[in-house]
Amino acid sequence: HSATVSITLIMASWEQRISSFLLSPSQYLSCTTPESFLAELLDKLRDGKAHDSKKILLLSILLEHPTILCPTMLAGEEAAQELVSVLNCTPPKSINLRCHLMLAVTNILICTLCLSNRTKVTEDYLHFLFTLIRDTNDNVGGLSLHSVRATACECLREMENCQPGLLSQKLEALYYLKQQETTVLHQAYTMLYMQSLKNAVWILTQQNDIDNGKLRSVLSGNEGFVWKPAKFAKSLSMAQVPQLPTTLDYKELKSVTSLLLEESYLMTSPSQAALLRGLVEMVAMIPGISPAIFKSQLLRLFGTTEVELMHATLFMKGMFTDSLFTAEDEHFLLKRLVGMAQHPLLRIPEKLFYMDCILHFPENRPISSSGDESLPVLITPQLTLSLFPTVFNDSTTMLCRLNLLCMVHLEANDEEDGQGLRFLIDHMMALLRIVDNHGSRESVVTSFRAVYIFLLHFSHMENLSEKLVHQLRELYSRNCHLAPNLINLADRIQERLEDSLWPVQLLKALQRCIVEMPPVQLTLQSLGWHLKILARVAQESQITQRSTICFLLDILVNSNLCERRSWNVGAAILAVCRNLLQHPTLNQMFIELSDLLQHMSRHYEDTDIQDHARFYYTLLTNLSLEKLASILAKAPIGGQMKVRSLSAITASEELGSCLTVLQTESCILELIKVHKNGSQDAGPSAEVLSDTDLYEFYQEQLKTPDFASEVILMYNLVHSNMLDPRFDRIFTICLHFDVDTLHYADVNNIYVPCLFRDRKPHRVSVTLKPHHPYPTSLR
Repeated sequence: HSATVSITLIMASWEQRISSFLLSPSQYLSCTTPESFLAELLDKLRDGKAHDSKKILLLSILLEHPTILCPTMLAGEEAAQELVSVLNCTPPKSINLRCHLMLAVTNILICTLCLSNRTKVTEDYLHFLFTLIRDTNDNVGGLSLHSVRATACECLREMENCQPGLLSQKLEALYYLKQQETTVLHQAYTMLYMQSLKNAVWILTQQNDIDNGKLRSVLSGNEGFVWKPAKFAKSLSMAQVPQLPTTLDYKELKSVTSLLLEESYLMTSPSQAALLRGLVEMVAMIPGISPAIFKSQLLRLFGTTEVELMHATLFMKGMFTDSLFTAEDEHFLLKRLVGMAQHPLLRIPEKLFYMDCILHFPENRPISSSGDESLPVLITPQLTLSLFPTVFNDSTTMLCRLNLLCMVHLEANDEEDGQGLRFLIDHMMALLRIVDNHGSRESVVTSFRAVYIFLLHFSHMENLSEKLVHQLRELYSRNCHLAPNLINLADRIQERLEDSLWPVQLLKALQRCIVEMPPVQLTLQSLGWHLKILARVAQESQITQRSTICFLLDILVNSNLCERRSWNVGAAILAVCRNLLQHPTLNQMFIELSDLLQHMSRHYEDTDIQDHARFYYTLLTNLSLEKLASILAKAPIGGQMKVRSLSAITASEELGSCLTVLQTESCILELIKVHKNGSQDAGPSAEVLSDTDLYEFYQEQLKTPDFASEVILMYNLVHSNMLDPRFDRIFTICLHFDVDTLHYADVNNIYVPCLFRDRKPHRVSVTLKPHHPYPTSLR
């Protein structure tokens, strides 16, 4: 009894460990190593006292995360060998455990590259699987091996899929096994044979000098496994599919294909779809087999209600186009898709699938091959009358229908389809009325998504755009909490339609709605939403901002907002000011904005807001527009800067490089001496005096009472010949001189406000005051 309790407690702890591992493998392995955890797991699997269900739970780790516990091929080989040993020791009655062990071994061999590197455990395991599937109709093992054989077929098919051509020399054996199997496992054998046959045909297309002998040898092969790796490229269209030579005899291949198509009637829908896709890909590589071989399948495929079969049909159409499907077939298939997209007995995901099929329909003569959503030419407004959205549809179905109908009526003229477009507009207005009547959160999100979809197609129509802008403005005036939705709508439209003026029109209308709003409608809560809108409006260069500033200054002066000390409101106002500081028309509203910031720095009774407002005011009044914009536009590495208040301007490397003085590699400025003409040059010419005579002449001048002991040198400060566009526009210059204080007095720094390469050079004067005569030079 005590031993049973101990085992139960151990397995309970294992359940917790497995749950923790599956929740976060990296976090779990931080307390141990993959090797030790795998060793414990394998040891528990070898425990004969543990229940099968517990062992299956342990195997789930190897099925979900094989490469975490077996990071190398050697580790995978050892783990697979251990699992094979456990499989051999598992009693026949533990069918479920044996199946899971086979799946785990297959998973490890594939994921750790043991299969592609032909390890010994892989070869032994493949022979073991093939031995299992040779027992057709359970003649030897009985019904107890029924599920095991099905799992063996699936394991072999997965290994063939990951190593194309692995079974290409066993096609005859697989064919006879398929023919002999009369139980429900005939489907599994058929799928395994089809996968191997398709890959074998593809490998033949990659070889040179293919003749009938090579083709027959492949179809009648009953040899070992083929370990030569083959990179199988999945083709997307018939033009990209490699093909066999047209001179070969394909009668046997055609016979096999026809037999597989006849047997498809006995298979489940998912298996039928997989079989059809494989056969379509194979027939596309064989020029001797006409796509018309699938003609007998089209009638039942057109009438199917199974999603997977319809998907296979569309894949077939995309591959063969008009070589298999006539124009009448194409029109009938489209009508079928439209009918299924609104069938009342279908579930919502299935309806969405059929609508997606319409928008990605593989036409016989496609106008565009971009792969994006496009409307088939045969889809007309009359054909889609039953797909008009209603407010009673679920949100996803309604949005998909709206998108489809917008595409249908986009190019229809008023004479033919004015009523359909008016219906779409009325539907949009109905959705907005639901939002206006305090609709749920889901209805709000759905309505704005619908507006977005509608604008993607009809934003170029001015009358419809203006009607929507007016409706959204009225909606916001009564529901200011919709500010985030409106901002997001404007942002998304700008992202998709860069040239559209609709977002600017919407923001301008919202700005006008806010600044013209009566004071009695303004509350502290609504003001927060209004400020979010105004902050977004301030980012638009095409919208004048003076009315925004006047509105903000008015509510600050004529209300007790400053005394209420609301940090959130103050930060929201500063967010607006931040965007205004970056506005291209800042010069036109300089006085108003400075008044606003100065008022906040003096009267807003929150120290943090005052400090930020004062800092903004300092930036505004002391920096040029270019430098101000460059500082405020800086964002931290790895993301967008949070636009809330001035606290968003943080000390960063980019900001520091913008404000500090950098050491240049070469000279970027130079001083050019200005030569004066006139009486100041009277006297002996320096050009005809020697250095000694010039020195004596200067000493004589010092004996003159009115001679000033100052030397004023005039220079033009210009750019050097080095062309560096970074320094073409310099806004602040400080000239600092290092002098020999034993002979000269200190020279004051010279400040130059700005220097542009394309403007007139700035003239500076350097005043030297010598203590006594002493030669020097300016470097």
